[in-house]
Amino acid sequence: MTFELESLVRKNILGMMKYASARDEFSGKAKIFLDANENSYGSPAGGALNRYPDPLQRELRKKIAEERGIAREEQIFLGNGSDEAIDLLMRVFGEPRIDSIMVMPPTYGMYKVCADINDLAVLQVSLRPDYSLDTELILKTAAEKKPKLIFICSPNNPSANLMDTDSIRRILDESNAIVVVDEAYIDFADAESWTKEIDAHPNLVVLQTFSKAWGMAALRLGMAFASPEIVALMNKIKYPYNISDLTAKTVISALRQTREKEHIVRQIKTERSRLMTAIADLPFVKEVLPSAANFFLVRFTDAAAVYRYLREKGVIVRDRSGQMHCRECLRITVGTPDENRFLCAVLEDFGKEMAL
Repeated sequence: MTFELESLVRKNILGMMKYASARDEFSGKAKIFLDANENSYGSPAGGALNRYPDPLQRELRKKIAEERGIAREEQIFLGNGSDEAIDLLMRVFGEPRIDSIMVMPPTYGMYKVCADINDLAVLQVSLRPDYSLDTELILKTAAEKKPKLIFICSPNNPSANLMDTDSIRRILDESNAIVVVDEAYIDFADAESWTKEIDAHPNLVVLQTFSKAWGMAALRLGMAFASPEIVALMNKIKYPYNISDLTAKTVISALRQTREKEHIVRQIKTERSRLMTAIADLPFVKEVLPSAANFFLVRFTDAAAVYRYLREKGVIVRDRSGQMHCRECLRITVGTPDENRFLCAVLEDFGKEMAL
């Protein structure tokens, strides 16, 4: 299928003039900066907080390109969490009250929330009961309803499974839509990232984050990898200074610690295996689903009772029983060894109380 990007973009976005901040107009070195109405006397908090950050995060994007193996910095968009990237993609491509997006429940809830905010219809093609993509139905629906964006979460949240590579490739090749592959948990999976494919697929956008494997959820830094044309459209409509200088400097420093990050990921994967095995042996557990993330889904005989008991003992997990194909399921994040041992002990106590 021939893909034409401009045909999908909202006409007013194509024609609008981008806001030019002071740092857009001049980004070099100078003795005195008197162009941005900054407080030249500095901040009572100290440091260089009185100056606006680089609106395009050039140094940070360069470091991310090196670490992630991205050919060009122009293929990277940085946002205030992945949620900003999701929202901006809908603003670029979705005409309110006219266009639609496609999601595959059960999946990450912010896709629908952002669509509702942007007044876009939401086409839902549910995953199969084994949480795999119903590829034929996705393509059939896309051909009939023509969504502007198709969101595929892989590894999926809440089911923690990777989506089939061939299925995603077919959706990319056979649908005239922007296909967004959300890889928030890809560092915990034994699989190649779809970032390797952005040059081959002009309609592909890959989302990643520093919140999970990098352990920097408090900083709110998300990434979108796509063609330079898509990234330029996102930068065109984002707020001028969406990433703080403190965030950028902290992440640049963290990117020098890649070995430590990989060590933490290995620890989490080891604990994931141990914890899943221990929970699977409990008599009131029906099923522990496979995981390629830092969490996993457990189907209990009575998820509500387990959830209440854990909460009473100070352990908070996520009840996903209300989502499609997730009846009696709790989502459990892999904790530290001590946290995991405590969780298992509490679950064993629950089993003993049930047996009385």
